This record gives sequence, C-alpha cells and structure tokens, in this order.
Amino acid sequence: MTVRCDARRAVVLLASLLMPFSVAQAEKDAFKVCADPNNPPFSDKNGHGFENKIAELFAKDLGKKVEYTWFPQRIGFIRNTLKAQLPNSDEYKCDVVMGVPTGYELAATTKPYYRSTYALVYRKKSGWDDIKSPEDLERLPDERKNKLRIAMFDGAPGTTWLFNHQLADRGLPYQSMSGDAAVNTAQILEKDFAEGKIDMVIVWGPIAGYLVTQGKPGPFEMIPMKSEGSIKFDFPISMAVRFPDKERKEELNALIERNAKKIEALLHEYRVPLVDQSGNLIEAAKKSKK
Repeated sequence: MTVRCDARRAVVLLASLLMPFSVAQAEKDAFKVCADPNNPPFSDKNGHGFENKIAELFAKDLGKKVEYTWFPQRIGFIRNTLKAQLPNSDEYKCDVVMGVPTGYELAATTKPYYRSTYALVYRKKSGWDDIKSPEDLERLPDERKNKLRIAMFDGAPGTTWLFNHQLADRGLPYQSMSGDAAVNTAQILEKDFAEGKIDMVIVWGPIAGYLVTQGKPGPFEMIPMKSEGSIKFDFPISMAVRFPDKERKEELNALIERNAKKIEALLHEYRVPLVDQSGNLIEAAKKSKK
C-alpha cells in the first residue's frame, strides 16, 4: 500500500512540475492575436478577414499556430486585450493587434505594412453611373444634387470634404463607431444601401473594398479619394505590441518585410485601394499566364 501511495504522489508531483513548462511551451508555440470577432473585412471569428489571413501567414512563417483573444474593437479594446494579463501569471492574453494607425498612441507600432485611402462608393445602376470622380458631384445640376443622400461620418475626412465642396447639406449623419458590437460600419452601410437609405458614402479604403467585393445588392463602384489641401485621405497602417515588447516588434518588422509581396497581393484580393506615400494608387500585379 505504501509503495502505491508513494507512486501516486510521485506522479502528482511530476505533473505539477511539468505543468508550468507545458503552459510556457504552449505560449511559445502560439502567435497570440488580439482581434474583433465581427469586424469585416478586417477580422472575424471564422477567419475570413484579411487580418486573419495575414496572422495565419505570419504564424506559418514562424512555425506556430494562431491563437485569438476576441473582444469588440471599441473603447477599452487595448486595455482588455493587449494590456490584459492572465490571472496569476506574467503572461498577457494576447501579444499582437494586426491593424492600427501608424504611431497609435496606446501601443508601440511596427513599420507600416500598407497604406490605403478613403474612397467614394455608390451602387451601380442606381442613377449615379456618370460619376467618375468626386468632383463630378459638384457639377451635378441642382435637381439631381438635391436628391443625393451621402452617408457622412462624424470626424472623418469625407465630412470635411463635403463641407468644403458645398455638399454637406446632402449628408446623412453616421457614427464612426457603432455602439452595437453585433454590427460594424461595413455591415451597417451594406444594409442601408440595400434598403435605399443612402446613395453614396466616402469611407475608409478597406471598407470600400468590402462593399465592392461582398456588398449586396451590388455591384458597387469605388473611386479612391486624393488628399487635397488640409484634407488628408491616405494613411499608413501598422501592427501593435506593448511598449516594452521591443523584441516582438522587431520580429514583426522582419515578418512584414519578408512577406511584403504576399501581403500586398492579399490586400488586392480584398480590393483594398493601396497607395504609395504620395497618394498614388498601386495597381495589382498581373498574374502571368501558364
């Protein structure tokens, strides 16, 4: 009996000694991403967003698997994900946010991995197909202009543009951040286009790409905006880590550089309007015929 008890104690002791190692090894083997579970085209729980795809690309490069901490990307997102420690541990819930503005004040940011621009979007075959540039809106006769309904987001450069071009009275106010985590901006716009509530929107490039590729009923036309005067439409996007996490930041910078062509091709698949530092569009590389 004594021998058996001693054997059991030995097994329990061994398991307790190995447990911290197993947890540490699991942490080491995971590429831990902080993400919104319902934020197309960026991320979703089904892994369909382009940030999901880039996370998978990086994890494969590192020989790891992707592990997510899901939280709605609203106020408190960084506090509840990137900066949130696991109970009774020095580890954090997650280590990387896949997309933030370069220079984001709440975290350390990598080098930019893409630059996009806002775009004017409207449904084709809905009476606006003659609009080929934003300036065409100003040239519309008053009769047509007075029928125009443009989604206008608070604090967005598109709103400033509408004011500067005497079109603000045709704007319908929208919140830049929805209070409902069950729907995001792209989904709200898709619904309101389908219901005929709006004719157009000036929206951030990846969301414009979502409407063009996924929006129903489509098809949609997308016209990239060009920065003018004090109105800036194009912005660089980086990944984010905690401020002290310099080693991980450099690892991400190396991954971005190593996979730059694959990232660009992926973003083009999602119809994200990519621009260079001068705001000029970057065309998708043509696939060679075999």
